[in-house]
Amino acid sequence: MLYVKTKIQQSGIHGTGLFANEFIPKGTVIWKFTPGFDVKFTREQILDFPELLQIYIYKYSWKGTKSKLYCFSSDNGKYFNHSNNPNTLSKYQDNEEEVITTAVRDIQVGEELTDNYSSFEADKDDDNVLEEIRKKYNLIDEADPRVKNIV
Repeated sequence: MLYVKTKIQQSGIHGTGLFANEFIPKGTVIWKFTPGFDVKFTREQILDFPELLQIYIYKYSWKGTKSKLYCFSSDNGKYFNHSNNPNTLSKYQDNEEEVITTAVRDIQVGEELTDNYSSFEADKDDDNVLEEIRKKYNLIDEADPRVKNIV
């Protein structure tokens, strides 16, 4: 769940992005997995979904490295775009079941919020159903520059 004021708009990185709608000081918690609001799915649940929902889950979810479940942000947190030099950091903490995203520097109003997906995703996992969905429906994740070369 987002803990700061944001808005979504056209991104210079890709498609739709998430932008600060208030000044966010360094160290501020921006997003946190909130049980009962945000959702986690098992591999089996996702494979039971209809095709269009599987594609939506592929686009907007990630496999957590801690829980090994597929996490979905129920709010606009799903619009964080990837950057190798992000202004936020999502990391696991012992007392939390999933990542907490914090500002790694001051973020100005109107600035796009970015994260490095590699800091929290188990995308290299051989049993990742998201990769299976990508192949099944011949999808290309244009939002994630780490996989642009996959065809």
